[in-house]
Amino acid sequence: MMEQEWTRDYHAWAGTPPEVQPRFDLAVPRSACPQCSHPIAWYENIPVLSYVALGGKCSACKSPIGIRYPVVELVTALFFASAATHYGTSVTTVAWCTFSSLLIALFLIDLDTQLLPDDLNYLLLWLGISIALLGWSIPLASSLYGAIFGYLSLWSVTKLYYLISGKVGMGNGDFKLLAALGAWFGVEYLFALILLSSLVGSVIGGLLLVSGKLANKDIPIAFGPFLAGAGLVAMLVGPANLQQWAPFAFPLGAQLH
Repeated sequence: MMEQEWTRDYHAWAGTPPEVQPRFDLAVPRSACPQCSHPIAWYENIPVLSYVALGGKCSACKSPIGIRYPVVELVTALFFASAATHYGTSVTTVAWCTFSSLLIALFLIDLDTQLLPDDLNYLLLWLGISIALLGWSIPLASSLYGAIFGYLSLWSVTKLYYLISGKVGMGNGDFKLLAALGAWFGVEYLFALILLSSLVGSVIGGLLLVSGKLANKDIPIAFGPFLAGAGLVAMLVGPANLQQWAPFAFPLGAQLH
């Protein structure tokens, strides 16, 4: 989807006729086996259960289905259960389930490609502001300030680093992601989220070192998964508990929810 968008933007900039591109989005084309292109029926796409029923193999070509699919499904279910435990049967639960789904997707996409799609970042940002506006989460002012200062905090550090070193240290997607987290948790949580992202980064970096995937020190490391991981941990732990763990990370007298 992003590649098609880049191609359209290029032709618009160059003033050349756009290429005819097949529709490619979250709905079309249908899910299919990456090995034999067998279209996956609905009953083969039930989270976890279909993987078990199929024995972890494609029903057509018998190629192994990656374990990542059921793992992601189980992790997502864990966050859904956490939201339901905290907020019960309510629209707030639906909102936080959406939050966790988007963050899990952003975490994995950035880990794989070092890209954070604007379509997901902006959706996360505007949903956070919208539920604050509707009175389903934090005060609207805290959400707006969280989005503004979340973006500016990483943007200013990156610009300063570029002026000093002449190198780009962080992508624009990271600014937007922290802005989105600020919109959901509020400005009071920004410093705590940044500290938590460093902790998440240490864990992920350690795992990558152990696995040998960081043998080449010239390979850049995406910061987006650390931010997304921090948001997921903060949701799982709960805001009040997060303040107890790191009280120094919150402004004096911060109104927590």
